[in-house]
Amino acid sequence: MLPTFESSGDLPEGIHVSDWTEIEARFGTGSEQRARAYAKLRHLYELGSRTGRVARFIVFGSFVSATTAPGDVDVVLVMAADFRLEDAPRESRTLFAHAEAQARFGASVFWVREGMLSDELMRTFLETWQTKRDGTKRGIVEIKT
Repeated sequence: MLPTFESSGDLPEGIHVSDWTEIEARFGTGSEQRARAYAKLRHLYELGSRTGRVARFIVFGSFVSATTAPGDVDVVLVMAADFRLEDAPRESRTLFAHAEAQARFGASVFWVREGMLSDELMRTFLETWQTKRDGTKRGIVEIKT
């Protein structure tokens, strides 16, 4: 179960694990913008899943905050070590080109393969997405299926 929001409207610092049922209940309702953002998030996940190589699906930014109008959807895909972009279904490939994903889906999508970074660098990479523009920290969510 996800923790309550802090006074800032963000989750407490850290990577919090959740499932789709809780994500929809907590972040996918309450406003039309939230419902649209949730639908977009599910679509991104489905496209990534078609590769058969998603190891972790992490969401950060305004979608996993208390705001009623999240600006967009921000995700990090951690792909299996043996993921090869050229083997991905054509409809999924746009996810792996940041500017194209932004233009097509209105989402910021970042990705990395398992094993590309040392464990320490992977922790640092994931901590980066917990840092807001003002330098403060917030929580992010890993969705498990």
